[in-house]
Amino acid sequence: MALKHAFLALTALAASMSAQAQVGAAVTADLGTTGAGFHLVVPMESNLNGRFGANYFKHDFEKRSGLVDYKLDGKLATFDVLFDWYVIPHSSFRLTGGILYNGTRFKALGVPAANGSFNFNGINYLAADFGALKGEVNFRRAAPYLGIGWGNALTPNKRWNFNADIGVFHQGKARVNLIAYGCSTNVTFCSKLASDVNVEELRLQEEVSDYKIYPVLRAGISYSF
Repeated sequence: MALKHAFLALTALAASMSAQAQVGAAVTADLGTTGAGFHLVVPMESNLNGRFGANYFKHDFEKRSGLVDYKLDGKLATFDVLFDWYVIPHSSFRLTGGILYNGTRFKALGVPAANGSFNFNGINYLAADFGALKGEVNFRRAAPYLGIGWGNALTPNKRWNFNADIGVFHQGKARVNLIAYGCSTNVTFCSKLASDVNVEELRLQEEVSDYKIYPVLRAGISYSF
C-alpha cells in the first residue's frame, strides 16, 4: 500500500513539474527482457524526463533443484517510475534511475522421476503417497533501478524516435513456498515428508535467488504529441 501511494505521489510530482517545463509528452512501445511494455514520457526539466509505464512477460520453463525437477509457470510484471537525465543537453545519451513495482512470480509444479518418486533431503517418496508437489516463487515488491540509455522521446520537431535501455533492477532474495499436497498415509509419514519438503524449499530458494539482480535490455519506438 505504501508503494502504491509513493507511485501516485511521484506521478503527481511529474505532472506538476511537467507543467513548468516544456509542453509535450510522448508514448513508447518497448520490447526486451522485461517483456512487452509501454511508457508515458513527460518533460520535467530541459535535460530531465520522467517515464511511467508497465511491462509484462509470460515465461514457462523447466528447472532442476537438487534431485527434483520442476515446471515453472512465470509471469514477469513490472510497473516503472523512471527518471532520465541527459548529461549533455539535447544529446541522446541518458542516465536512468528509479523504482519498479515488481509483481513477478512463478508457480512451481514438481515432476516425479521416471519411477514415480521424489527425492527430498536424500529420501525417496512415492508421488502416489502424497499427491502433488506445488509451490510459488516471488520477489521483493519494491525494486530500485539503475541504467543507461539512448534516445529522447521528446526530441524537438521530431515525432518518431527510437530508444534503448541497458540496466538492472534489484529484486532481492527469492521467497519460496513449497508444499506437498494430499498426504494421507499416516501422521508420522506426513510429518517427515513435510520436514524434508522444507529442506527442499530452502534449497530451491537459494538457487532461484541467483536472480536477485535482474538484467534489463530493451529497445522501443516512441511517438511525441
